[in-house]
Amino acid sequence: MRAYRVLIPALALLASSAMASASPAPLADGGRVAPTSVVGMKQSFAPIVRRAAPAVVNISSKRTVRQRVDPFWQALGMGVPRNRIEGSLGSGVIVRSDGVIVTNNHVIAGGEEITVALSDRREFLAKVLLADERTDLAVLKIELPPGEKLPVMAISERTDAQVGDLVLAIGDPFGVGQTVTNGIISATNRTASPDGDGGAYIQTDAAINPGNSGGALVSMDGDLLGVNSFIYSQSGQSSGIGFAIPAVVVRRVVETAMGGGHAVVRPWLGARLQSVTPEIAKAKGMATPSGAIIADVWPDGAAARAGLKQGDVVTTLDGAPVVDAAALNYAFGTHRPGETLKISVRRGAGEQALSVRAEPAPATPARDEHVIAGRNPLQGATVVNLSPAVAEEVGVDPFARAGVMVTKTADGAARRLGVQPGDIIRAVNGRSIKSVTDLTNAVVVPVQAWQLTIERNGREISTTVVA
Repeated sequence: MRAYRVLIPALALLASSAMASASPAPLADGGRVAPTSVVGMKQSFAPIVRRAAPAVVNISSKRTVRQRVDPFWQALGMGVPRNRIEGSLGSGVIVRSDGVIVTNNHVIAGGEEITVALSDRREFLAKVLLADERTDLAVLKIELPPGEKLPVMAISERTDAQVGDLVLAIGDPFGVGQTVTNGIISATNRTASPDGDGGAYIQTDAAINPGNSGGALVSMDGDLLGVNSFIYSQSGQSSGIGFAIPAVVVRRVVETAMGGGHAVVRPWLGARLQSVTPEIAKAKGMATPSGAIIADVWPDGAAARAGLKQGDVVTTLDGAPVVDAAALNYAFGTHRPGETLKISVRRGAGEQALSVRAEPAPATPARDEHVIAGRNPLQGATVVNLSPAVAEEVGVDPFARAGVMVTKTADGAARRLGVQPGDIIRAVNGRSIKSVTDLTNAVVVPVQAWQLTIERNGREISTTVVA
């Protein structure tokens, strides 16, 4: 690629200097000061990089994939399935001096051999302490020589990240070696789904490219402000729209791993939420369309015990404004189970202050995990009773009707039929299925033709399978 050098006319530089000499007093906000001169703009990020960069590592992951062969050639004995090695490359951040590293889950997902390369080029095999698909975070551990301590990047304690704050992105894009880019925070609380299940990300225009996943979004204090996770791009390369998982989520995941947990337990409000639209705000006499409406309450859940009612509009949580339903779901889920939070609601024409306890989603009915066996179309499927806890775990609507959910499929009739994890079995041969026991009883006797009704992504699919 040919490089071009853009020369700035001397007149422009002189004009900038003139403006600098007559510039107004700097605007200060929470310790932030905007640059007021050309000299200020020439200041360097090098001291921050020297402090933060040694804690950023390269991560490579390998897995064995069974290569499929066209059945036609295999039937003729001309094709034999073979194994091939697939690899992925990403970045990570050392968060404890004893070798604990945080990265993206998608960097190491399915990896059979994970290698961490430190900034001094030493390489270590890593074991996975925790891998959380929903937050897309994983915690790794490498074994160090006795007495050695690694450089660490502190997880930021700040909760006041603002649009316009300067940030650095440090990672290993394209495997070319550690790279630093800079930019600003473009937005906060960017959600990946309408209900906030996908998290609320920090958006930045700092260049993030393939291989940066799992790397650090660094504050001007040299602390870990977030873990770079993905970009929005039509070309696959950085277009100035990157997203990082906030430090508050990173801290929860690391704490869980250090406590011996293998899954992050998220508090569940126990309420179906709806964002306040301009039309709803006008109907309720609200000045601005902001907040989350309680559309439904789960019996004996956290919201119900706090006194929240259908029609309430939640306006603040622990003193922070609630912008919409996704923001409330996300903010509540970042707290630790057992904490008591203050919540403000608009009820009728007045405001009420309530206390709500952060609690995990209830696991009622019991999970009752079972692998379907025998001669039937669901053979090989692992199923569980659907409860709010299971729904939260797999990311489906906790308010869905009771039923039996498929969590995984092994080689067998279910996989060949196209049954997928997340499917809800609603009926077998006209018999309504409300529990794992109902399902196991329904498939115990073989028949010539099976009639199945499965709910997938809110739609019911009915099919007949001949035995």
